[in-house]
Amino acid sequence: MPQMEQRGLDKRHKKEGQEMRAGSKVICVDDRFPTEIILFYNHLPIKDKVYVVRGLGVGVGLNGQEGEVVVYLEGIKNPCSTTPPHPERGFHADRFREIEPPAEVENEELVEATA
Repeated sequence: MPQMEQRGLDKRHKKEGQEMRAGSKVICVDDRFPTEIILFYNHLPIKDKVYVVRGLGVGVGLNGQEGEVVVYLEGIKNPCSTTPPHPERGFHADRFREIEPPAEVENEELVEATA
């Protein structure tokens, strides 16, 4: 996650009123990967399976350009990109839907509601 902070990416990814972040429980909604992606990964997420986000970053798309928000999942570690600064290969955030925010977020909201 240090690369993320250096590059100015917020620790959250907002999508349709949700804020995915480290610790969020997410469900994979798209596990269809082109062959050229499959060749570069050790592990891929499976549709309808629940994962926990361990971090977010700025990824490199198939066209070689940076800019897409990628998700790193607990239990899935993939090789690093060959493109500097060589981040781990993540998964496009749009492949996932948050189903539960991190526990600390729920606690913060509870404190705010009771204040």
